[in-house]
Amino acid sequence: MTTNQRAVLTGAGAMSRKWLDAIKTVGGVDIVGIVDINPANAEARAAEQNINPEIGTDLKAMLDRLSPEIVFDVAIPAVRHGIVATALSAGAHVLSEKPMAETLDQARDLVARAEAAGRLHVVIQNRRYLAQLRRIRRLVASGAIGGITGVHCDFFLDPHFGGFREQMPHVLLLDMAVHTFDAARFVIDDAATSVYAEEWNPAGSWYERDASAFASFRFSQGAVMTYRGSWAAPGLRTSWESTWRITGTEGSILWDGADDIRAERAQPHVAGKLLPDTQVLEIPALDPADRIGGHLGVITDFLMATRGGPTPETVSRENIKSLAMVLGAIDSSTAGRRVEIII
Repeated sequence: MTTNQRAVLTGAGAMSRKWLDAIKTVGGVDIVGIVDINPANAEARAAEQNINPEIGTDLKAMLDRLSPEIVFDVAIPAVRHGIVATALSAGAHVLSEKPMAETLDQARDLVARAEAAGRLHVVIQNRRYLAQLRRIRRLVASGAIGGITGVHCDFFLDPHFGGFREQMPHVLLLDMAVHTFDAARFVIDDAATSVYAEEWNPAGSWYERDASAFASFRFSQGAVMTYRGSWAAPGLRTSWESTWRITGTEGSILWDGADDIRAERAQPHVAGKLLPDTQVLEIPALDPADRIGGHLGVITDFLMATRGGPTPETVSRENIKSLAMVLGAIDSSTAGRRVEIII
């Protein structure tokens, strides 16, 4: 008879519902404890999920009592480092919300702690588990549009979250753009080496801090990524996944951030003709090996890894490369100049 894994969840806010639903879908996990600074939140979430965990406000004390194999970290970014460090010290595998840390020093420390403890620290980057991004990556990897020269992403929405996001510094870059940066790194299979960025808060914004940003990254193999975004942009909204144009030496890919993916390859130039003819490219189908499913996909891969499966691609030693893009953009915006990205 198989025994369920024991897990503690930290942070019982709105996002925890999605996590708990996915955990229940995968199965094989008992939530034995929920930690939240407001016990009423934890009690309400437990009642909603029809579970009966221990409720508390002190993670270390709960871990000492319950000795879970897993900690799910859905708390706010300001307390992430302490939660993950405490969980790893207690011998638990950890799945964290993004960003994985507030600083690169904190992130490096967590990577080192996970390796020293022989435990997994994995980060939720659910956008790269979208089927469309898997298909785009396959097309890029095939060489159909040649070497990648540019990735250009636009993100414009007007969400009224309430709560911590509307007071959070660098909110767009830290809480949202990290998804697009990580997805770009995944699609072109490269790492950023430098960035120039600006942040501002547009007139009429309901955010206390800068809700808009521009960033230009250079990657190690020569590609440039540009990002334009705002969380205070009413009307004509983009997808939550951004709209994308990927340019190559021989063609381009357009993605609306939803279901529409289009690609063309230029034909050999004919002397005397201004614009070469183009050929429409077929977008590859999903392969059975492609990891999809958003939150469910990430949580499935994490749980399978704790049971002896392969290491998830969003493990912290890899995800730090995406965090470095975000923090590099913040450093550039603060300094008013291009900065190098050093992991």
